[in-house]
Amino acid sequence: MTSLLLYAHTESTWLIALQWGIAVLFLIFLFVSVFIQRRIGKRLKAELEQLDKIRKGNVEYDFILKAMKIAVWRYDSESHSLAFEKDYRGGHNNYVPAINESYKDTLSVIAPADVDHVNRAFEDICEGRTDFYHQEYQVQDKKSGLSYWEESYATIVDRDAEGKPTKIVGTSQRIDERKELMASLVAARNKAEESDRLKTAFLANMGHEIRTPLNAIVGFADLLPVVQSEEERNQLIAEIQNNNQKLLHIIDGLVSMSKIEAGAKSLLMARVDLNQLLQQMIETYQQTTNVPITLQCAMDKLMIESDRDKLYEIIDNLIQNAVKFTTEGSIRVGYDLKDDNHVHIWVSDTGKGIAVADQQRIFERFIKLDEYIPGTGLGLSVVKSHVQSLDGKMGVESEIGKGSTFWVDLPLA
Repeated sequence: MTSLLLYAHTESTWLIALQWGIAVLFLIFLFVSVFIQRRIGKRLKAELEQLDKIRKGNVEYDFILKAMKIAVWRYDSESHSLAFEKDYRGGHNNYVPAINESYKDTLSVIAPADVDHVNRAFEDICEGRTDFYHQEYQVQDKKSGLSYWEESYATIVDRDAEGKPTKIVGTSQRIDERKELMASLVAARNKAEESDRLKTAFLANMGHEIRTPLNAIVGFADLLPVVQSEEERNQLIAEIQNNNQKLLHIIDGLVSMSKIEAGAKSLLMARVDLNQLLQQMIETYQQTTNVPITLQCAMDKLMIESDRDKLYEIIDNLIQNAVKFTTEGSIRVGYDLKDDNHVHIWVSDTGKGIAVADQQRIFERFIKLDEYIPGTGLGLSVVKSHVQSLDGKMGVESEIGKGSTFWVDLPLA
């Protein structure tokens, strides 16, 4: 009986110990499971955060590419193919290589003048001779006939065991605006340098232009007291008056240009009898030349609303220019009604004429096509400025050896 009770007690103790063991193991299992789950949770959270950073990075990356209007491409040295991944370039008709198109085929769209240096630079980076690629070149689309400028950068991102590049990543961007700006800056610089050269020549020429009539005035004036003959005295007086007019024209040109440079754009509009103005100016200039000057008017009388001083300077400079370059033949001055709102005034001569290449240059300041003929090179530039201030247009039709016709279109009111 005692043995039976002892056995039962032992069995009960063993069961209790087993239960406690199972409970402890279960607790350990739960602890380990919670620990593992927490670690997995932390790792998943870190991975999600990393993915979120990558996503945000991709968004920022795409935003930068869009803002910079850049295309991203990769080159595989094994297949010798170049593929675009993202293309945010501006403009139209941007070249994109076809799938599995070889790099050699892409060279066919590059302008012949740029093919050699682009190919040489790309071969250098493909062979590992350089780590960086940068080129500017012109792309020519043979299908559309359009062309544009592009700038590309590239670098090596992967190499084989021997160190030879296997993958290259690059970017491309259109630079048409930059090229146009550079061309404009170069043109502006050249124009400024040319203007500076012309100003220097102008200043050197002004001394001679002013001194010539001034010396004549002073010289003839000194002779007047000693001349006895009335005829010779009248000739000297005529020469003095003639040189006075020449000097006055030079000074008037300088004053007009200085006003234009100072930005004086005020207009004093008044009613002007165009027929009377032209007739007075022709009579004045006829006294300075043996070439006949005739007037041809479309109407017996024409009143226009304009700035009289500017209108006078326009016509004065055109007639003076014709007289200066016409030694034989004739000079005709006149006008026609272009329409109900504009008058077409013209001065035609049979002088030496102007080459086609120079017909636009002559309206620029300080331009003199013939250095042996007196003048400041400002007359036609003054005419152009005055015509523009009066909302008009001007031009020239000329042929070497046959003469020139300068014209202006001005509003009637």
